[in-house]
Amino acid sequence: MWYRREKRRSRAATLAGDRNNRHVVPEDPTGTMKGMPKRILLAWPRGYCAGVERAIDTVERALRIYGPPVYVRKQIVHNIHVVRDLESKGAVFVEDERDVPEGAVCVLSAHGVAPAVYDNAADRRLNLIDATCPLVTKVHLEARRFAREDRTILLIGHQGHEEVVGTSGEAPGHIVLVGSPEEARTVQVADPGSVSYLSQTTLSVDETNEIIDVLRERFPDIQAPPRDDICYATQNRQEAVKDMARDADVILVIGSDNSSNSKRLVEVARSSGAPAHLVDDESHIEPAWLDGADTVGVTSGASAPEWLVERVVDHLKALGATEVRQLHTVDEQVRFSLPAAVRA
Repeated sequence: MWYRREKRRSRAATLAGDRNNRHVVPEDPTGTMKGMPKRILLAWPRGYCAGVERAIDTVERALRIYGPPVYVRKQIVHNIHVVRDLESKGAVFVEDERDVPEGAVCVLSAHGVAPAVYDNAADRRLNLIDATCPLVTKVHLEARRFAREDRTILLIGHQGHEEVVGTSGEAPGHIVLVGSPEEARTVQVADPGSVSYLSQTTLSVDETNEIIDVLRERFPDIQAPPRDDICYATQNRQEAVKDMARDADVILVIGSDNSSNSKRLVEVARSSGAPAHLVDDESHIEPAWLDGADTVGVTSGASAPEWLVERVVDHLKALGATEVRQLHTVDEQVRFSLPAAVRA
């Protein structure tokens, strides 16, 4: 909605004014930066998805309604700049719901949690606000259904990722993790005729499809979820990167190292033939990456704010880029309603 975009722009202006956040043009005493890029190609769509927008809005509204501190279990989204911004407003991030004072306000992150987390929160009488992305909740519901049918669930995802931990907790006796095509070729199940699969929402679409193809070949009767589990935003951003890779000499993906969907964008760019690098912000850009590149592609993961893109663009302009063009791949109209506790 337009007012959300305006709010983000306002926050971007505030943070951009912080001298500690300004980009710094690297010194070039040897003159080796003569091959710096002239054009910037911006992917669209990029940045926040509806689930991330919802989660950040949830924390900000909770701070206004209940006042600080508002506790947040894990990082609300996987971006260090977002976390620091919310901390400056009074959010307190904890690793475990049992670290939250009894009776306090606690927001659950967008990645979803296992049922035990809700039980622990109830024991501590926490005022719990669930910011789990609705698309993640959909996967949880599918896991429960398959478990009720006593099926083995092959969960396509990355070991240790918070979303995988949460989904696995929904059906711990039924889920077997499959992290690659190689694992798909060797995974063993008790009853090959009673198998289903689910997937982490932030995976590479191409690799996920490769894994599914292997599983279908090995288990012809495998049952799929009613709809594709891969997040619409993940798919759209990966398609945009593929489009951009045809014209960019190098691609910069803005996102934190613990952001699965951002790392997948780097992989997709490289598999599409373009050198690509993950950066938290403009200070992480190495001049050597840009040497000889006429066109730099810029995109951002689903948890990276737009003001980081603006800072990277300003940095590239300071290095000599004079043309900025947006490459439009697809429109996004998805919006999710906020949790009831913060709709007031």
